[in-house]
Amino acid sequence: MASAGLRCRAGWRRLADATRGVVTTRMSTRDPDSAAAVPTAPDQPAQEPGEHRSPWVRAIFLAAGSLCVLLGLIGLFLPLLPTTPFLLLAAACYARGSRRFYDWLLANRTFGPLIHEWRKHRSIPYRTKISAIALMSFTLGISIVFFVPVMWVKGLLGAMGVGLAIWMYRMPSRDRPR
Repeated sequence: MASAGLRCRAGWRRLADATRGVVTTRMSTRDPDSAAAVPTAPDQPAQEPGEHRSPWVRAIFLAAGSLCVLLGLIGLFLPLLPTTPFLLLAAACYARGSRRFYDWLLANRTFGPLIHEWRKHRSIPYRTKISAIALMSFTLGISIVFFVPVMWVKGLLGAMGVGLAIWMYRMPSRDRPR
C-alpha cells in the first residue's frame, strides 16, 4: 500500500513539474526523490524524427506518405475527404521514410505553411479553416441537392458534413479574430 502512495505522489510531482515547463524523470521506482529535472522550452516543437534504418521500412513510409499526398490532393475536390490531416500524415511518413520528400513537402508554397503551423503551434490558420468549411459546405450542398436521389442518404450526408464542419471549426487557430 505504501508503494502505491509513493508512486501516486511521484506522479503528481511529475504533473506539477510539467505544468512549470520542467520534465521530471525518476531514476528509481523505489525512491521517488531521486529525480532528474530537465528544463524544456514549451514553445519549441518536438525534435524531428530521422529516417528509419531499415530500407524496407523507409520504402513503406515513402509509399504511405505518397498515398496520403494523393488523398490530400483528391480531398481538394471531394467534399468529405479532408486535405490537411492527410498532408500532416504525409509529412510524418516522409520524415521517417525520405528526408528529400519531407523537405519537398515543407518547401511547397501551398502546403508547407500549413505543416509548419501545425508542427510549431499545433494549429491551423483561421482563414484556411473557414475556407475549407465554406468549400466543403458548398460542394456537399450541391451534391445533396442535385446528385443524391434518396432522402435518407441526403440526411446522412448532411449530418456527416455538419459533424465534419464542427470538428474542423473546433481545431485550434492562433490567428483567429477575437
